[in-house]
This record gives sequence, structure tokens and C-alpha cells, in this order.
Amino acid sequence: MIASSELILNPDGSVYHLNLKPEHIANDIIFVGDQNRVEKITQFFEKIEFSTQKREFKTQTGFFKGKRMTVMSTGIGPDNIDIVMNELDALVNIDLETRKPKENLTSLNIIRIGTSGSLQANIPVDSFVLSKYAVGLDNMLRSYLIDEISEKNLEEAFIAQTNWDLRKGQPYVISCSETLEQKIESPRFHKGFTGTAGGFYGPQGRVLRLEIQDSELNSKMDAFEFEGTKMTNLEMETAAIYGLGKLLGHNCLSLNAIIANRANGTFSADPYKAVDELIAYTLQKLSE
Repeated sequence: MIASSELILNPDGSVYHLNLKPEHIANDIIFVGDQNRVEKITQFFEKIEFSTQKREFKTQTGFFKGKRMTVMSTGIGPDNIDIVMNELDALVNIDLETRKPKENLTSLNIIRIGTSGSLQANIPVDSFVLSKYAVGLDNMLRSYLIDEISEKNLEEAFIAQTNWDLRKGQPYVISCSETLEQKIESPRFHKGFTGTAGGFYGPQGRVLRLEIQDSELNSKMDAFEFEGTKMTNLEMETAAIYGLGKLLGHNCLSLNAIIANRANGTFSADPYKAVDELIAYTLQKLSE
């Protein structure tokens, strides 16, 4: 039995942070970071049967072309993903009344839709990136036992090529769900390594008034390559999603519309168009 202090429920029986009960979510879930982007997706639903919000976690469940789906905002960062993934798993794989894990476990399909800037000149604005691998630069996932799911050869290559300072913690590499990759795949997607940072400024190489530990880290990451695969983009959630997804038995995939290209300094003339196209494509594939 899982203690009340470990799995916290609200007075109405919903999980603490997400404010959800098991019947409120579908098996196919789309993550967005910004709560205002939830309705940018659910506006295409024929019907919305449930909607709630607590803090930055906004959830809507409804139907697209007859397929039941949930859209949820996670907020920013690996710490938020730790909350979202664990509480979603509890909704489907723990009996909230007996507080015991279920014998028959459910595997959710989780796709993150985001926007990002590309790190490579050959990944132009208005294109799509599919994160084949995620490189976790944060330490959150190291709180769990990840040796069986991490790509150790890729981790070692990244550490060596970037001369990573292990005082910041050891980076980890997790692959995407092959099942979802095959379902979503399109020639329009560029594949590679997505870096997941634990912050927006220093952890991503931005300098305002504070010096950072490695001023050359971004250029080192841009140059990182393993068997022809390179870094595509940098954000703050994907590695945590992939890692917890694999540990808990869920299928996870991260997709990004590229609205800027850091390598050549370009920005999309119409960033909303690329995002809308990625949303429409993903909804269609999930409904099939």
C-alpha cells in the first residue's frame, strides 16, 4: 500500500497537482508547455467532454475524428515533467482507493508538441524536428534507476566530445518510442539529438550579467556527432519525458516546429503557420 504522504490525493479523490481522476484522461495524450496552447489544439476537436486547470497544469479531454484524446499543459522544465508523468501513471496504473499498483498495467501514448530553434544550418525554419534521442543535461532523472534504459555509449561520446564537467552531474541519453516514431514518421521530420536543459539562461548558454561555467558549451553541443547523428535543438522537457516514460512503460515522442535557426540567424516569417501544421499533422496521425 502506497502511503498518503507519497501519493497525495485531493479531498475529491483527484491526484494532487493535476487535479484529475482516472476517467478524466484518454490513453492518447498530447503535451504542450504553455497552458494557452491547449485550446490551440482542442479547437479542432468535435467535442470537449472535460476541462480543468490547477496551477500551470491545464487539461482538456475530447474527441478528434471520433478518437478520444487528452491535451495537457506541463509548464516548463524537468521538475514539472516529474510531477506530470508520475501523476498520469498513477491515474492509470495505481488503484487510488486501495493505493496499490494494478496487476494489469496500461501504457499511455504521449506526444509532446513544442516550438524550438534548430542548432544546425541544414534544419531550416518552418521544418519539423523529431527527437530520436534526448540528452538530459539536468539531474532530475538521476534520482531514479536509469541504467537499463539509458544509452551509455552515447552518453560517453557526449561527455568526451563536449569535455563535460561532471561536477554539474552526468548527462543521460534516452531514445524515443519506436512505436510512436513509426506512427508519426514523415519525410518532413529531421531527426537527431534534442538537448534538455534544466534552465533557460545559464544552462542553455545564455549570458546576461552572470558568467557561465563553460562559455563554449553551445558550440561544442552544435558540433557533437555520433554515427552521423547530430544535435538538432535545445529545450527543457524531452529527456525527462522519455526517461520517465520508459521507466513507467509508456510510449513517448517529442516533436518541435522549428521557428528559428541559430546557426544562420534566421527566424520564421510566420511561426504560427508551422505550429498549426504540426498540430494538424499530429492529430491526424493519432486519429488513424
